[in-house]
Amino acid sequence: MKKLREMYIEAVSHLQNEKGSQSLEWIGIAAVIVIVVGMISTVFAGDTEFGEAIKDRLISFVEGIG
Repeated sequence: MKKLREMYIEAVSHLQNEKGSQSLEWIGIAAVIVIVVGMISTVFAGDTEFGEAIKDRLISFVEGIG
């Protein structure tokens, strides 16, 4: 019975640790999305040569899909 209790405590502690890990994964995904959206908004808002080149490339890519 003692061994079973120890195994249960160990399993529960692993589950709690995985919840924290999953939260960190979601925060990481959200950070990547925020960075990508920020980069896209910078490209479309700026009047730089690089921004225009990226914008033209994205437009041609989207037009090629549809």
